[in-house]
Amino acid sequence: MATTHPDASPPHHDTPASPERESVFSLPLADLTPAAPFQWLAAGWRDFRCCPRIGLFYGACFALMGQALWQAFLHAPAYVLALSAGFLLMGPFLALGLYDASRALEEGRTPSLRASLTSWRPTLSTMAIFAGVLLILEMLWGRASLVVFAVTMNTMPSSENMLAALISLDNVEFLITYVVVGAIFAGLIFVSSAISIPMILDRQTDAVSAALTSFRACLQNPGVMLLWGALITGLCVLAMLPAFLGLLVVGPVLGHATWHAYRNIVPAPERARPGDDSVTR
Repeated sequence: MATTHPDASPPHHDTPASPERESVFSLPLADLTPAAPFQWLAAGWRDFRCCPRIGLFYGACFALMGQALWQAFLHAPAYVLALSAGFLLMGPFLALGLYDASRALEEGRTPSLRASLTSWRPTLSTMAIFAGVLLILEMLWGRASLVVFAVTMNTMPSSENMLAALISLDNVEFLITYVVVGAIFAGLIFVSSAISIPMILDRQTDAVSAALTSFRACLQNPGVMLLWGALITGLCVLAMLPAFLGLLVVGPVLGHATWHAYRNIVPAPERARPGDDSVTR
């Protein structure tokens, strides 16, 4: 019969902890300076110049979305705010290919349009969950836009001179409510997705942790992230003025810049080396 030594302890098996699960809430985030957003834009412009074919492809997608938004404004203005939310929903996912291109340049590889179009595959389930969260926000925004029209507009303006009628001082109550409601939902979408999708692509973390990290980044650097959001909004508005053609360049530059914003805010993950059994933290 086998005997057990009284001082012997049962065998202990080390279970490696998931680095993302263990470290995401204590992940150190950078303290940013007001110059950071402009540095991100400069880096985004450099990436666009390095792979213009990829950038122009995604820029054309952004421009077509803008044209669709304009047509909705001309024919169904009550749905413009809802479709604007859809623009904000689709934009980050279209930019996923731009993040992949920037990552390739960062790693010394040649970016590929084909690779950028399939960059979502390794994180499909996580991206689906995150898209669902943004879709809920988009639906709430759409419902709120319809309520704004119903409550603040006595009559629907005619299709002729639609824009002049909507921004008339006679509709100042509508304008204020429209802007406030839009700002609230746009702010929620921005703080939850400012760096979430690049983080999911890069670290393959879960959607909740990525969104919380994005919230943390905005809370830790509120002024800089507000400036970044204002720059994104201002550049997009300017790009829309010449028949949305400006989005051909502004859209991809902002996409590349967002990757650099993420890389500046969140430290690069340590890559496991062959034969290294240590846990990456």
